[in-house]
Amino acid sequence: MSLHAAGTAHSVHALFSNGRLTAIPRRAARREQLLGHLAETLFASGRDYTEREVNEALLTVHDDCAALRRYLVVGGQLVRTRDGGSYRRSR
Repeated sequence: MSLHAAGTAHSVHALFSNGRLTAIPRRAARREQLLGHLAETLFASGRDYTEREVNEALLTVHDDCAALRRYLVVGGQLVRTRDGGSYRRSR
């Protein structure tokens, strides 16, 4: 089990170069690993974020913040209020 965890951590870090995401993974499992990593490292638990704040955080790692934001919401990492006014980390 620890071997798998180490492989997961390694695979997420392999997606970055100089602190920037080189590409959004196409494989769902790999993308889920990335999204969990981004949610944990960019967003604090129990805090609400405006869409602008979410975009600014995501832009620190990749230019396509809209795609990353959408993946985070669809994947359940971020929860968006019904009116779209704020976001919160789900875990």
